[in-house]
Amino acid sequence: MTRPGPASAVLAVDSGGSGLRVLLGLADGTGADRSGPVASEEPVRTGPRGIDAEHLLEQLLPMARKLMSEAGIERLAAIAIGAAGLATLGDELRAELPSALERELGVRRLVLAADAVTAYTGALGRRPGAVIAAGTGLIAIGTDLTSWRRADGWGHLLGDCGGGAWIGRAGLEAAIRAFDGRRGGSQALLVRAERMFGPVPGMPGKLYARADRPAVLASFAPEVAACAGGDPVAADVLRAAARHMAESAAAVCPTGEGAQVALTGGLFKMGDPLLVPLREELAEQLPHARQVPAAGDPLHGALLIAGDLANDELTLPRDERLLFVVTE
Repeated sequence: MTRPGPASAVLAVDSGGSGLRVLLGLADGTGADRSGPVASEEPVRTGPRGIDAEHLLEQLLPMARKLMSEAGIERLAAIAIGAAGLATLGDELRAELPSALERELGVRRLVLAADAVTAYTGALGRRPGAVIAAGTGLIAIGTDLTSWRRADGWGHLLGDCGGGAWIGRAGLEAAIRAFDGRRGGSQALLVRAERMFGPVPGMPGKLYARADRPAVLASFAPEVAACAGGDPVAADVLRAAARHMAESAAAVCPTGEGAQVALTGGLFKMGDPLLVPLREELAEQLPHARQVPAAGDPLHGALLIAGDLANDELTLPRDERLLFVVTE
């Protein structure tokens, strides 16, 4: 097997709430996988200075060296790291990673991107449009290829409207309304809520003290979807979630011709109970944007960005907080 040249390999990294994923690829513009991905299930810590650069490097460097050794690669042309929270918590990464990665891996070309940007690039590539990224939380990001716009992504206390935690909380509220005998309650959701969390009087003690409260709330979202076919309250929750998602997409999507809109993230695995009302809401609120399937996930978005950087072809809008670029 012919080995690629010494500067023809790139590394893509996806750092999120479920851990770190690393993929070695080619810098020939094809985005083809070279090796991997390999993964760590430990999320990168955050501290007083934001995302912990040292902890990220502790996980990333052994995985990168393993992939490079297995592929016979001695050095990299570029690295792209997509990180959750980069926009607001990424100062330490921006300050420390460029010199650390040059010292440890010999790479001088680096992109630090918000995970929303790698999600966008994985889904739509270099085309104008908007992407809704939905899991436990929710964010919409869009670009006209001159600048980025984002909407929501403010966390489960202030926003993330329509995301998994939002749907789960709304479903649990409907269950508790049924328990109280108030209007807007759902007996079907009450049964499922007590099956998951126990009797209603004990639920506050089980939920309020949890450090992972957003994930716990989101764990109930599939139960809402399971009830939606026969329960109008559950169906209304998903319709409201779809409306919130479409509003966020409409806030960031460019108005010109050729705009596309795509969906990415684990929440959409719930299928038609959510996707059907969402498609209807997008058609109403974004009639000019063509709905298309996502081409890939955030890790493949990072791979595409790394390849473009290695080949001096990175045309996505640079942004100090959303798409931070370092070149030699």
